[in-house]
Order: sequence, then C-alpha cells, then structure tokens
Amino acid sequence: MSGILILTASFGEGHNAAARNLRDAIQALSPETSVGICDIYRDTYGSFNELTKQVYLSLINHAPGVWKFAFDLLDRTPIVEWQTKLHGVAARKLARIIEQSGASVVVSTFPGCNHLLDHAYRHRLKRPFRLATIITDSISINSVWHRSCSEWFIVGNQATADVLIRAGVPEYKIRIDGFPVPRAFASLNRPGKPPQPGEKWRVLYVVNSGHHLAPEIVRSILAIENVALTVTVGRHPTLGRRLEEVSRETGKPLSILGWTPDMPRLMASNHLIVSKAGGATVQETLAAGTPMIITQVIPGQEEGNATLVLEAEAGAFADTPATIAQAIREAIGNDGEVWKKWQANVARLSRPDAADLIAKFVLSLNGSSSPGLPPKAG
Repeated sequence: MSGILILTASFGEGHNAAARNLRDAIQALSPETSVGICDIYRDTYGSFNELTKQVYLSLINHAPGVWKFAFDLLDRTPIVEWQTKLHGVAARKLARIIEQSGASVVVSTFPGCNHLLDHAYRHRLKRPFRLATIITDSISINSVWHRSCSEWFIVGNQATADVLIRAGVPEYKIRIDGFPVPRAFASLNRPGKPPQPGEKWRVLYVVNSGHHLAPEIVRSILAIENVALTVTVGRHPTLGRRLEEVSRETGKPLSILGWTPDMPRLMASNHLIVSKAGGATVQETLAAGTPMIITQVIPGQEEGNATLVLEAEAGAFADTPATIAQAIREAIGNDGEVWKKWQANVARLSRPDAADLIAKFVLSLNGSSSPGLPPKAG
C-alpha cells in the first residue's frame, strides 16, 4: 500500500489544523499507513515565506480593507495562475517529494498547493495520484480554491457545497464530510443545559487576535453577574499578565490559560465561546456543541464562517467590549432562553466525527487505481 501526503501552508491556522487533525485520524484508523504533512512554501522559501506570512497577518488584523481588496482580486482574476509560474522551484520540489514518497493520495488544505500541483503535473510530475481538497472555510469561498485540479472537494456543510455548485463545480466532485476537527470532540460530554442552581454560566474567551481589545473585553465580561470566565491567551504570557491585572483591579476571579492541548474539552464544557470567525475556530466550536459570540470577521474568507453561525441562529456577532457583554447578558437572561435556542441550532451543524469520516474516505483511495489528475473543475 502506498502513502498519503497532506499539503498545507501557514497562512491562517485553519489549513494547518485541518492537516494535523486529518493526519492524526488516519494514523489512528490505519497505523500501518504512511502519512506525512508538507508545507511546501515554508520548506522552499524559509525566511521569505515567514515575512510573507507576517505581512498577511498584519493586513488582516490592521488593514482589513486592503485584504478585502486583495481577496476580491484573487477571486476575480487569474493572478494566482500567473504568479504560480514564478514558483517553479516550489513546484519542482513538490513534484520530487511526491515521487520520492511514493504517495498515491495527496490531500490539499491550501489552494495555492493545488495550483503548484497543476504546474508540476504539466511540466514535470508524471506519476498519477488521487487528489482531494479540503476547503477550510464556509460559504464565502474564493474561486482560487476550485479553479485548479482536484478530483474531490471536501466541504463542511451544504451551504458551502451549494456555493461550489453555483460556481460550476460538478456536484459529483463535492463531498459534505465536515471540517476535520480533533478526534477528541467526538467523545466529549457537552453542557446541553443551563447551569443548575448555585452554578454559574461558563464562558470561554479564546484570544487569537485583537490583543489590544482583550483587557477591556475581559473587564466587560467580569462585570456580568453569574458568569465564570476562562481566557486562553496561547503563547502570549505578556497578555496573560495584563489580564491578571484586570482581575485584580475588578476583584473578580478569572482563569487564564496559555497554550493547552485540552481545548476540545474546554470548548465543550463551557456554555458560550467568545472568539473570531476563523475557519478552524468556528468548526471546533460547532463540534463542541457550544454557541458562539463572534468578535471579529476577516473580510473575505471569514465572512462565510460568520454567516454560517448567524443564519443558523447558533450565536451572535459583537465586536466591542460593551456589545460583547450585552450579547452574553441577552443569551443567558431569562434562564437562558436565547442560549437554549442557540444550543439546539448548534447541534444541527455539529460534525465532531468529521476527521474520521474524511480519513476513511482518504484511506479508501490509498492504493486504488488512478486515472491521473482530471481536468480543472468547472
């Protein structure tokens, strides 16, 4: 049996999360199968790739209007196809990796990798393989995802599948298997009910951007009666110390966590999650069965993630400390009447077993005969 290669890129955590979680599921279901992850841009361009990533992060956090313009440009023009010709070094390296690894299945979680494969297949790579693409966002799908070759496009929900179909992607190429969240979500207990008498509403604030607003957001949430707040600050201890100061100033207790592998349990054991509309964050929140208050939406790719939550009435959008606190109050007021509706709607979107479902599909392709890469979608 041949191996499986998963392609990713460090432009947004959703791509890496999808790659890691799929790899873990494949290894758990089939330990004898060789499976690897490749970030071809990082491995080829090193420090220049890191600089490019920092520019991207700076744009989405500090100049979202500029990023929105760039996102729309990528969607409307063949600029990706034009610039792919400049990445001949990466394309050739990727071709060598696929050939040397003997991979019979390639899974892409980043659209740029698909375009590199197009280039490599036309100019160098001759050995056929099966190709599946995991689209890591919902609804607001840039056409760069489906302008390249892929035998299958794996999406998280029917609404995203409908977008692809309207864009001209044949329906037979689309699989609605969910987003590959960590396997731990499938075996977790979820709150399901409001707190019992004497208990507090548990709120988890996941800080992954907008650090300058975090202290005031924490201050506003701590002012709400009957709420127990936990904040994750990742690998940002300075932010953690600033939030500890807020706790001391207000005299309200606060649980602060750095990076933790226990996020699935944390997300499932809280009644509300406060965070941005990242692809992985939204899908993990849904998998946890927990309603979400969205604090930030990056124009372009994250707009659809927010739409998914808001149109399903599975949470709310609030982007200032005052409106975030008000959204929490409205959710938990009147014995959690609004929260109960949100929680029921989240359950209808939840796909906690998606990683295993996708892994089983990918494993079914491993070692199967391949006609080679098909014509471009649409």
